[in-house]
Amino acid sequence: RNLKKKLVESIKTLILSIGLIANDYYLIDVRTPEEFKSGYLEDAINIEWQNIKDLNKQIKKDDKIYLYCRSGNRSGKATDILIALGYKNVINAGGLKEASENLSLKIIK
Repeated sequence: RNLKKKLVESIKTLILSIGLIANDYYLIDVRTPEEFKSGYLEDAINIEWQNIKDLNKQIKKDDKIYLYCRSGNRSGKATDILIALGYKNVINAGGLKEASENLSLKIIK
């Protein structure tokens, strides 16, 4: 069980690292895994808003992080949590469609 958890964390770290290299920012969908599977922004990773405090330590406090959800409510809560933890460049991108338009990213279904 511990090995599986470590493997999952390593995969998340790798995905986050690839995302940062490709985009100069992290894109996090804070909805449930079920919602994420129904459609998400390209290059996004899924971390539910309640778990956002567990964001990998490899993300520096000044890295740019965009958060989105369905309507902007949960991503707003996650933004507040990250700012309280000392992250300086956190942006609530709002709902899925709004974030897609503002960041010029496709919704993957």
